[in-house]
Amino acid sequence: MKQRVAIVTDSTASVPAHLVERLGISVVQLELTVGEESNDERRIPHAQLAEALRSGQEVTTAAPPPPAFFWNYSDAVSEGVEAVISVHISSGLSQTCAAARTAAAEFDTPIHVVDSSTCCLGLGYAVVAAAETAAAGADVRTVLDVLNHRLGGSSEIVYVDTLEYLRRGGRISSARAGLGTALSLKPVLGLREGVLTQVGKAVGTERAVRKAVDHAAKTAGSRRVNIAAEHFMAEQRASAALEELRRRVEPANEPILAESSAIIGAHTGPGSMVLSVTPA
Repeated sequence: MKQRVAIVTDSTASVPAHLVERLGISVVQLELTVGEESNDERRIPHAQLAEALRSGQEVTTAAPPPPAFFWNYSDAVSEGVEAVISVHISSGLSQTCAAARTAAAEFDTPIHVVDSSTCCLGLGYAVVAAAETAAAGADVRTVLDVLNHRLGGSSEIVYVDTLEYLRRGGRISSARAGLGTALSLKPVLGLREGVLTQVGKAVGTERAVRKAVDHAAKTAGSRRVNIAAEHFMAEQRASAALEELRRRVEPANEPILAESSAIIGAHTGPGSMVLSVTPA
């Protein structure tokens, strides 16, 4: 059956490589600059990034330029699809959607740029569901309905070891970051309407991680959900949190444990973890 809709996303979705290949998902890389080195985020090792962050080296992130989207859209259109769905990290966190819309305006074929209002595997699970629907031959409206259903019910809970990296990236104020450090407070953050907000806090890592799991379990409720944990240099912590969450909810599929996108890690810092809960 001919595929009528092509799916494009970005590297912050953390879609596992085997699913990208099997489902024909196009992934546009966000850009990362570490000191004097600028590259696609996948080309900068996490250990190198972590060392740069810890040493105070300048680290910046950027959306892909419009030409990166243009060539992905051009490839899809040349294959004869009826439409392209391009779904990306929240516009409250990145200018990626704006760059995608600039490129999309160059095509007569319909290109639907979707602001996911989220990131990480909350975005990734929705992308996979949309790609599976598209691979079955569905039309663009059906694929968009599946995508929006998954995005609408997703939740991302973020634990960070320190607020310093969020401060450096402009995600929180210096005063708030300093207060958290002075009081040894570990925040639990969530994505609401596309921006980071605090959903809890605790003194010490163990209590904060437990609170993150509590919040994720509460978000899942009695639904069957997909769950995942992503981490930046904190595999053991993320694995334990995911196992605890798995005991407390009803996962629809095998949970995913993955490394965070380097772009996300650049803002959350070493030791950080993201728990994702999405509708099945």
